Amino acid sequence: MRTILTLGAAGTAVFAGCGSGHGQALQVVASTNVYGDIARQIAGADAHVTSILSDPNADPHLFEAGTANGLVVARAKVVIANGLGYDAFIDKLEEATPTGDRVELSIADALGVHGADANPHLWYDVPALARIAAAISGALARVDPKHATSYAERRARFVASLEPLRRAVAALEAAHRGEAVASTEPVPDYLLAAAGLHELAPPPFTRAIENGTEPTAGAFAAMLRLLRERRVRVLLYNRQAVSPITARVRSAARAAGVPVVGVTETLPPGQTFQSWQLGQVRALAAALAA
Repeated sequence: MRTILTLGAAGTAVFAGCGSGHGQALQVVASTNVYGDIARQIAGADAHVTSILSDPNADPHLFEAGTANGLVVARAKVVIANGLGYDAFIDKLEEATPTGDRVELSIADALGVHGADANPHLWYDVPALARIAAAISGALARVDPKHATSYAERRARFVASLEPLRRAVAALEAAHRGEAVASTEPVPDYLLAAAGLHELAPPPFTRAIENGTEPTAGAFAAMLRLLRERRVRVLLYNRQAVSPITARVRSAARAAGVPVVGVTETLPPGQTFQSWQLGQVRALAAALAA
């Protein structure tokens, strides 16, 4: 079973950044600390950013928000959500606290990604990160135009700081383009596509795991076959969606000598967005080179 986390009145949202006297500063809420950290870097001291979900053991797909989260959203002037049903809890919080002067930013809408089959893990799309930063900067400036120039300057610094990540992805593509990998669910698939790697995990398996349901026996068998026959170079394992089935897949990979690389859906404690993503790319490169 996946972890379902509820934050009640005593379990307040995690603060991702603050300005001086944040009670009077522009209040910004992000559904997860992924967008919260990006927003924090762009907001600087001009806004206070709160991330609803930052628990590295919780599955955002199944997260249930509590009363304290509703109070935070009620005070917010900007709310940043992923969209595509990924963080449906933020939609419920916004609907419960309607207001006419709040900017509600959907990253999926900003990128023009739609459809029931769309991969919602948009922050793994390295080529799209500059557009994500621009959407966040624009939302902040819309509510707080007097600091628009500062938001734009910090957005430019954030985009520039992604250069080591872009270089690492380019190096990964140069060294391993066309090689096959498999993931327990489609969390890193945008990254794999950018690096020219082939995702061979059966979609019926990965979609079932993503939805928190049990894959069919055929899909499970096909996934195990990929590993036991060493048809993939690496298994990418979502550490935030652990079940007996995914544990068996990981065990099968290790038994076959297929390296396992862990990935997550939220920022681990003590890391920035850049350091987190760069670390994961480097871990994948090291596993492919082994």
